[in-house]
Amino acid sequence: MKGNLVQNGRDVAADSATVQEALAGSDFFWLDLDDAADGTVAELLGTHFAFHPLAVQSAERFDQRPRFEDYDGFAYLVARGADPEHAGRAEVHCFWTDRYVVTVHRGDCPAIASAREHFERHHAWGTAPLQVVIVYLIMDTLVDSFFPVLSKFDDSIDALEDDILKAPTEEQLGTLFDMKRSLMDMRKVIAPQRDMLASINGGLSELPGLTDEASRYFRNLYDHLIRLADLVDSYRDLLTSVMDTHLSTVSNRLNVVMKQLAVIATVFLPLSYLTGFFGQNFGYLVNHLLTPTWTFFAIGIGTEIVGVVFLMVLFKRRGWLGGPSV
Repeated sequence: MKGNLVQNGRDVAADSATVQEALAGSDFFWLDLDDAADGTVAELLGTHFAFHPLAVQSAERFDQRPRFEDYDGFAYLVARGADPEHAGRAEVHCFWTDRYVVTVHRGDCPAIASAREHFERHHAWGTAPLQVVIVYLIMDTLVDSFFPVLSKFDDSIDALEDDILKAPTEEQLGTLFDMKRSLMDMRKVIAPQRDMLASINGGLSELPGLTDEASRYFRNLYDHLIRLADLVDSYRDLLTSVMDTHLSTVSNRLNVVMKQLAVIATVFLPLSYLTGFFGQNFGYLVNHLLTPTWTFFAIGIGTEIVGVVFLMVLFKRRGWLGGPSV
């Protein structure tokens, strides 16, 4: 088992003996456990703390949907933060009662480290119970981890939109789909977490230590989650508009290419007709174009030049060559 136990300002490595000693006493403590592969964490939660088997089973599985459950004598909560690298270090399972808080995470969890540092540095929390303060600090760090990620999203969307307007590529379209998928993953975490805080603030369940003073902390978290949900929705709509811009730009460029090809084909249309007409094997045409020589240049070459000049003037007046249409 790997973890730490914080009690009365003392931070020690957690083992079976220290946990049993803390449980036998009457002082408040915070037990933080790293979910190891040997299965001792689940055994500790089920044996020493006698948590409900369903809660212990849930604590063994990570990558869960944020949720809250109220059991007899304790509360169980799953909170998640931003995890752009999918490292699994932004998920924390919390068990708390009136006497202690037990947190379970996997690997080095920045939210736990930040909460412990903040908790040890600030000792004055008013009348709020310590178990509520600890859960709040963990959730606050997890929730606030979304803001820098979304800020980078905003910058990336602006840069990508500028690049699309300059020269749209297939690679940009793939980047758009990846960003949209990342936003959907964040929404799958933020939306349930927001609903969970709404149910807690609504008083649907009685939480250990949740007083009127303590509920202010959870209302603050709920406000942050509402802002995050709005940001995710706005960025998702913005990505959709950027994708439409990409498709429109590609379509416009295709139309320009098609117009250029149509101009070239139209220019060669009268030339093909004239060369085909005078290339017929009729004696009258051949005999009258051989002598004198000026007839070849006047009729054979001149009509083609006149046709090309006429078409170019017509295209120019209609704006097909880049000038204003008349």
